[in-house]
Amino acid sequence: MSDHDSVSLKTIIFDFDFTLADSSIPIVECVNYGLRGLGLPEASSDEIRRTIGLHLSEALVVLAGEEQQPNADKFLALFGDRADQVMADNTVIFPDVPEVLDDLKNRGYTMGIVSTKYRYRIEDILGRAGLLRYFDNIVGGEDVDRHKPAPDSLLLAMENLSVSRQEVIYVGDSITDAKTAEAAEVEFVAVLSGTTTPKEFDAFPNMTVLAGVDQELVRCIVERNPNGTS
Repeated sequence: MSDHDSVSLKTIIFDFDFTLADSSIPIVECVNYGLRGLGLPEASSDEIRRTIGLHLSEALVVLAGEEQQPNADKFLALFGDRADQVMADNTVIFPDVPEVLDDLKNRGYTMGIVSTKYRYRIEDILGRAGLLRYFDNIVGGEDVDRHKPAPDSLLLAMENLSVSRQEVIYVGDSITDAKTAEAAEVEFVAVLSGTTTPKEFDAFPNMTVLAGVDQELVRCIVERNPNGTS
């Protein structure tokens, strides 16, 4: 997979939205709730989906322009109010994810999540799905001051999990995730379960690109790490 191949992998860290789960329907609802609360026109579903993975303050600028930056705190509050009502109930875990998590855990890997989504929301969603037990650490948007693509959240997860950058793979669906891994000097596996196309990942040549978090990911990890985590 990369020039880290001589070092044994210990940990797989995942992005959340569009990597492990699809929260796009409630995110679209919450973003438009926030835009309406600011007296702004709604954005299309496709426009909003392309911002998933960005911090909400950045998404507001992308959708409504730089002049809305002073309204970011109000937008975040409006989004959060609606998300508390609809996010967990309307998020869908991708179908192959439970089997993959179980397989990786049985093979001895520790696992974490690094996301701009709030940690407590991720924990709620995973808890409802019976999957929270697979994760040894979750770093959410409230845990760092500098969000992806800055490396801070990924570096914090590695510190919490007591692993070096050579012992980690980060799995994500977006260019933001790829840039985060690059900034942290961590091996990256891209999945195409979000809105990013294979061609967009061409700017990052030293990576593996897969359809999603499925058994192909497990196969790649086993090939990369034939002796397991020991």
